[in-house]
Amino acid sequence: MRYFVAVAEELHFGRAATRLHMSQPPLSRAIKQLEADVGALLFARSPIGVTLTPVGRVLLDEARALLDHADRVRVRVSAAAGAATITVGILGDGTDPGVARLAAAYRRNHPGIDIRIRDTDLTDPTCGLRAGLVDVALTRAPFDETALTVRVLRSDPVGVVLRSDDPLAHRDRLHLAELSDRRWFQFPQGTDPLWQSYWNGGRPREGPVVCAVQECLQAVLWNGTVGLAPLGHDLPAELAVVPLIDMAPSRVVAVWNEGDANPLIRSFIEIASTAYRH
Repeated sequence: MRYFVAVAEELHFGRAATRLHMSQPPLSRAIKQLEADVGALLFARSPIGVTLTPVGRVLLDEARALLDHADRVRVRVSAAAGAATITVGILGDGTDPGVARLAAAYRRNHPGIDIRIRDTDLTDPTCGLRAGLVDVALTRAPFDETALTVRVLRSDPVGVVLRSDDPLAHRDRLHLAELSDRRWFQFPQGTDPLWQSYWNGGRPREGPVVCAVQECLQAVLWNGTVGLAPLGHDLPAELAVVPLIDMAPSRVVAVWNEGDANPLIRSFIEIASTAYRH
């Protein structure tokens, strides 16, 4: 059902597969099997994507209700068994001191809770939240916030990452326009367009495709590609970061599914808000 909902919301098998962190063939097979079980087509397929059939529209409403109910049952049963869990998705720098303070404070407040961590790559800024893989995500905005609730924890200035021998690497600051003729790293097709646009400085770019922070840094080191990164992160000696004066700050956020009343999530958000203020 989660696979079906992802395709129904994205209306594109490729984007849905990216969102679910899986390849497209098994997703297509799963949907075909579901259609066989239902006895009707759920999607009308075309070269540019898919649309829901009338049967698909009915199933979407029911699938969302079933998944919501399943999530509520899971929380209640886990709590009754004394084995309540919360799964936290983390994107970016896990060494952020805000993360360390949050982890320590959450353990103090919830010593009996099983806290599971899912470290994700740069292709899904919600860390698997929409696919039901995590309960709450620590990530960076902007991204599509449809059906999500977002709490801003901190804003970080952004700079451009360059090789240390780059002619611009020793500047005190730069404008985006000064990088207009450079190659930038890209995220894979299907990545959230708001997220892609932000990390490309608000305009289309060309350059190598990357999925993880280390791949971004290696693209700069090997290809002379430029990319953006929050200031304050340690970099290898071969790389430098120069502040951008016309780039909006990068917002560190906590995000969870809209309407999710799990008390463990509510507590997580409040503790995170305090941890990131210090």
